[in-house]
Amino acid sequence: MKKLCLSALLLALVFSGAAARRAAAQPEDKPTDKTAPSYDMKAQSLLDLDDMHKKFVRLAEAIPAEKFTWRPGDGVRSVSEALLHVANMNFQMPPSAGAAPAPGFNKDGYEKSTTEKAKVIEQLNQSFDYVLAFVNGMSNADFAKAEPKLGPEANAGDVVYIIVADDHEHLGQLVAYARVNGIVPPWTAERLKKQAAAAPQPKQ
Repeated sequence: MKKLCLSALLLALVFSGAAARRAAAQPEDKPTDKTAPSYDMKAQSLLDLDDMHKKFVRLAEAIPAEKFTWRPGDGVRSVSEALLHVANMNFQMPPSAGAAPAPGFNKDGYEKSTTEKAKVIEQLNQSFDYVLAFVNGMSNADFAKAEPKLGPEANAGDVVYIIVADDHEHLGQLVAYARVNGIVPPWTAERLKKQAAAAPQPKQ
C-alpha cells in the first residue's frame, strides 16, 4: 500500500512539474501595439536592393574573368555560382508572393549555367531589374498580404525581407572572395582614395 501511495505521489509530482513548465513556456498576453509603424519597409527595401544591385555588378566587373571559376574549397560555390545564386534568389522568390515569373528564367541547373563574366553580369542586372520592379509595384498594404503557403503567419513582406537579407549575406560572401584574391571592392577603393587625398600632406 505504501508503495502504491509513493508511486502515485511521484506521478503527481511529475505531471504537476510538466504542467508548470508548460505554463511557464506560454508567452504572456501582451497588449496589441496600436501605434502607426515608424519604418517604411517598401522604401527601405528599394534602397537596399538598388544599392546591392550596383555593388554586386561593380564587384563582378572588378573580378577578372579567369577568377569566375575560382572557389575557396571543394563543394563550395565558385565566384560565378555565387553570383548566379543571388540572381536565382531574385528570380525565384517574387512568384511565391504572386508576381508573374520572370520571362525565360529556368531554375534547373541555373547556378552552373554559365561561367562567362559578361553573361553572369547580364543575369545579375536582369534579376535585380525584376525584383526591383516587383517591390516597386507593391503597395504598402501588399506587404501585409497573407501568404499561407509559406507558413501560417507568413505574408508578402516576409518574401521581400528574405530577398534583402539573403542578398546582403551573399554580398558579404563575395567581398570575402574578392579580398582573398587580392581585389579591393571598388567602393572601398574609392573611399580610401578620398581619405588619402584629404589627409594632410607632409611638408617639403
